[in-house]
Amino acid sequence: MNRPRVLAVFAVVILALGGCAGGTQKPGTLTLFNDKDAWKPYFQQLGSLAKKKIGLDLEPSGYTDEPTYQATIRSSFQTQVKPDLFTWTTGPELRKLVERHQVADTTEIWDKAVANGDISPQVRQYYTVGGRQYCIPLANSYWGMFYNKHLFDRYGLHPPKTWDELIGIAKTLKSHGIAPFYETTKLFSFAWFQQLLAGSDPDLYQRLAEGKAKYTDPGVVAVMQRFRELAEQGLFSDSGSKIEPEAQLKSGKTAMAPAGTYLNSKFLLSGQRIGVDYDFFPIPNVNPKLPKTSVLYETGALCAPSGSDRLAEAEKFMSWWLGETAQRPWSTIRDEVSTNPKVTTKAPSLNAVANAANNGAYRLLNRYYDITPEPILTPAVDAFGAVMVHPDQYRAQLDIVQQAADDYWKTEAEKHETD
Repeated sequence: MNRPRVLAVFAVVILALGGCAGGTQKPGTLTLFNDKDAWKPYFQQLGSLAKKKIGLDLEPSGYTDEPTYQATIRSSFQTQVKPDLFTWTTGPELRKLVERHQVADTTEIWDKAVANGDISPQVRQYYTVGGRQYCIPLANSYWGMFYNKHLFDRYGLHPPKTWDELIGIAKTLKSHGIAPFYETTKLFSFAWFQQLLAGSDPDLYQRLAEGKAKYTDPGVVAVMQRFRELAEQGLFSDSGSKIEPEAQLKSGKTAMAPAGTYLNSKFLLSGQRIGVDYDFFPIPNVNPKLPKTSVLYETGALCAPSGSDRLAEAEKFMSWWLGETAQRPWSTIRDEVSTNPKVTTKAPSLNAVANAANNGAYRLLNRYYDITPEPILTPAVDAFGAVMVHPDQYRAQLDIVQQAADDYWKTEAEKHETD
């Protein structure tokens, strides 16, 4: 980050904290700092409902720039002025807050929610550090494949049960001049990497995130070789296109897009109807011998700062948030699956995936973006984007990512030695 960028971020942080100071003075209103500015009307709707049900409203303060947002939250911990609630990610970034004693313990909230059947016990692992839970799910999303149903119907295609069937479908579509799979060099360039690796060797996927495996290991290299084969067969859309996946599928020029169920709302906003114009299926494993289908899972965290003078109110809100009274409208307004197993959507295919996940039918794996430490994630996203353009350079790009991983894990080891 260059100096002008640092100064700009610092200025925004100071202004943000000043605004936060004013927000915390409102009786019965909790400030919610978040990195989801587009969700402001959703937060406001749920805040109005919470005001009626439990006497606590929400005052959302959203950001669109992730570095600025993270800097704001981290800076707030160094002051007496903190947001009452804030959104965060699970994985390494949550662990850092816990290790610094900056985020409130929510174990009791989890105990009650699990006992009430308001949340699947499977989700608990993503919020557990040292045997205790911290934060709660703001939202969740299961990764799978959205597809243009009209194209599938036209060519007599059906959601695949195996990886070979999926590739067969892709080749059929290509023979008709349709790009089978969406891909991008932008932020979500990791989508195919995570899917291919998780569907080939989920244990290796997990070890890689923990620094117990290397990006240059044979299993990871084999995944990138498979990606290269798919690219050379012409099974991907133009990775440089700025047209969003839901628009590409609507046009009929692209047939399928791997994404989280969160994308459902964008399909609906584009005027498409799930089950009629498009639909969703879990992506089969590359390795058919795996006992369970590997499903990438992302869950955004809703947290409260530890030691906050509004902690009791924040905990009251978080307990309410996990119940049906909050989750039913939250799921409805966003057209998304809920963290509460008792809450369903209008889409049978999304309900089927959520039910299977809640019943333990899938092996859930934390999304690559959340499970990977930021110093590794940033060069990895760039590297995967480069591979999208030049698939034959996959090995050189893996070497770049592994160098970043070596540097990060070495630094982490040295930190623990000095603790």
